[in-house]
Amino acid sequence: MPIAHFDTVILGAGAAGMMCAIHAASRGGRVLIVDHAKAPGEKIRISGGGRCNFTNIGTSARNFLSNNPHFAKSALGRYTPHDFVALVEKHGIAYHEKTLGQLFCDESAKDIIAMLLDEMARVACELRLNTTLDSIATIDDGFAVKLGGEGAVTIRCRHFVVASGGKSIPKMGASSLGYQIAGQFGLAVTETRPALVPLTFGEDVLAGFREMAGVAADARVSCGKATFEEALLFTHRGLSGPAMLQISSYWREKASVRIAFLPKQDVFAALRASRQENGRRSIANTLGDLLPKRLAAYLADAHGWAGPIGDASDMRLAAIAAIIQGWDVMPIGSEGYRTAEVTLGGVDTSGLNSRTMAATAVDGLYFIGEVVDVTGWLGGYNFQWAWSSGWAAGTAIAERSG
Repeated sequence: MPIAHFDTVILGAGAAGMMCAIHAASRGGRVLIVDHAKAPGEKIRISGGGRCNFTNIGTSARNFLSNNPHFAKSALGRYTPHDFVALVEKHGIAYHEKTLGQLFCDESAKDIIAMLLDEMARVACELRLNTTLDSIATIDDGFAVKLGGEGAVTIRCRHFVVASGGKSIPKMGASSLGYQIAGQFGLAVTETRPALVPLTFGEDVLAGFREMAGVAADARVSCGKATFEEALLFTHRGLSGPAMLQISSYWREKASVRIAFLPKQDVFAALRASRQENGRRSIANTLGDLLPKRLAAYLADAHGWAGPIGDASDMRLAAIAAIIQGWDVMPIGSEGYRTAEVTLGGVDTSGLNSRTMAATAVDGLYFIGEVVDVTGWLGGYNFQWAWSSGWAAGTAIAERSG
C-alpha cells in the first residue's frame, strides 16, 4: 500500500470537518478530509426541511448541554454566528430569520455545502469520499493512518481531527467510531443517548394520541428545571414538534413531562366568560374554541369533563384550567437514534483544550462537532457549534503548521 504525507487528516466531511479543513489549510498546510459517504455534508443537506437552519443569531453557551457548561464558551465566543453569516453573505446566499433567531437558506441547504466546498477548493484541501478508516496509530512525528475503500492508502500526518459525528441517524452511516478512537487514545467518553428526538408512550396513552395524529398546539413543556415554549405535535408514536424535541434532551426514564397548553392565556377567565356567554354549550365544545377541536375532545373525554359549561362551578372550571395548563404525561422512551437529530454526550471535555479542541494528552489529536460532549438546543445551535469548534481546531492547526 502506498504511503502519502499530509499535515492534517480530518475524519468526517460534515459541517465541523469541512469548516476545520478550510481553516487548517489557510496557511498552506496539506489537508486531507475523508468520509465513508458518497457525498459530503449529508446532514447539512437534509437539515431544516432541506433549507438548513445554519445558525442561530442568539447563540451562547447557555444553549448547550455538557458535563462542563463552560467548555463551549471559548470557541463560540471567538467564532460567532455573525462570522458565519458574513461567510454566507460573501457567497451571495440568500437567507431569512424564521423564528427565535433561527437563520435558514431561502433556497436550498445545498448552497451551504457548495459554499464549504468552494472554500475548501480555494485553499486546496483534498477530499476523498467512499473512504474508510481502517486504523490509526501514533508515530514519532504524528500519526500513521490506514485508509480503506476507494481511497486505500497509508498516510503519515502531524494532525488528526475526529469530526465523525455521533450515533444519530444510522441510516446515513452514523456510528460510534469517534468514541472508539477517543477510547483508543485514553480519552473518556460520557454517556451518550438520543437527543432532539420524539418521545414515545405506552399503549394505554398512545391509543388516544393516535386519534390526534397531526394535531399541533402551542405549549410550554417542562421536565425538571428545563422549560421550552414552542409547538408540540401529536403523532402515531407519541409526541413530537419543537417543544418535545427540545425537552427530550433533558428527559430521563421514569420522569414525567408537564405540558401547559395556552401558556400565555388566562384559561380560567376564558372558561368563565364562555359560561356566561353560552352556558348551554358542552365543556368539550367550549374548549374547542380555545384548543384544536380534536385535542379538546380528547382532554374532555380523558378527564370526564361532561355536561354543559353552565353547570360547572368556579371550582370545577379552575380544576379544568389547571389540567390544561399543567397536564403531566409519562413517556416510556424515545424513537431513538433512528430519528434523533443529535447525540447527547460524547468525548469528555475534561480531556480537551477548549481553545484548540486538541486532546491534552495526545499531541496533534483533535475532536470537534457532535462527537464532543457539547449538545445544542434545536434551532441552529448545533450547526454553530460545528462551525465554531471546526474553526477553533482548524485555526490552531494552521498556526502550528505555519
